[in-house]
Amino acid sequence: MTKPIVTLATSADFPNLDEDDRGLPDALRERGIEPRVAIWDDPAVNWDDAGVVVMRSVRDYATKDKYAAFLEWARSLSRVANHSDVVTWNSDKHYLGRLADLGVPMIPTTWLEPTAGLSKHQVHTRFPAQGDFVVKPAISSGGRGTGRYTSTHAGSRSQAINDAMHHLRHGRSVMVQRYLQEVDRGGEISLVYFNGILSHAVDKAPMLHPRFRSTDEVHEEIVTAREPSEQEWLWGERVRKAIHGLIKEHAGRDIQLLFNRVDMVGDGRGGFYLMEVSLIDAGLYLGSTPDALDNFADAIAQRVFW
Repeated sequence: MTKPIVTLATSADFPNLDEDDRGLPDALRERGIEPRVAIWDDPAVNWDDAGVVVMRSVRDYATKDKYAAFLEWARSLSRVANHSDVVTWNSDKHYLGRLADLGVPMIPTTWLEPTAGLSKHQVHTRFPAQGDFVVKPAISSGGRGTGRYTSTHAGSRSQAINDAMHHLRHGRSVMVQRYLQEVDRGGEISLVYFNGILSHAVDKAPMLHPRFRSTDEVHEEIVTAREPSEQEWLWGERVRKAIHGLIKEHAGRDIQLLFNRVDMVGDGRGGFYLMEVSLIDAGLYLGSTPDALDNFADAIAQRVFW
């Protein structure tokens, strides 16, 4: 009997998957699946024979010279997780504004659009007058192009202006957000779901330290697994409900997500802000807990054998 095929899509930067995912092929073999690993934009790959495609380390998708090709590639796949309709809207962080409309609190954000033709002075006036703030492109992956700056430090503010102008000149929308001290005090919280079920949660240490400079490199994360509190679990369910509302808006129907990572941070008032919903190349912290890798492999197997 021929085994079903699952192709784990990656990028040239991670030709053998990233470290966290490298146990996944063996876990799939144990479940009667033939795993393959392929670089998403390798012209030698025949994606018609790829079986079920699972996106993993496709972290170069957000670069300007690859973004359109990536979306076209995703739409060309007959069986892909997560679905190409989801990939399209989740690749642009403007979706956060719509989730806010659907009742999910997010950090107050100023959007700088390339179509506005903003001058350096106009960009400067849109930065906070006090405290630290973050500048990041709306289309990015792995923290690329993200920087933390100090509003009252002339050199830091000047660098922030230059970085924002760089993104705008290249046609990228820019997000400006006040840096939350809650991130330094408690880090971020990530809730990881497989096929709609919460698998595990982790705390993430702060990555954007003072005088952090914008870079095109992927930022390394330091995570610690723990059980989510009831409040965090309930808040995650609130976010999931809004996500599926957004999916229905874009696709005209609900679509089950193979994997879903929700990143949040305390708002300083006993609640949370949504930082990001990662549905494309999400780091899933499969090595953070004993069950995480098996949970993900089981979720993929459920898709294959449905």
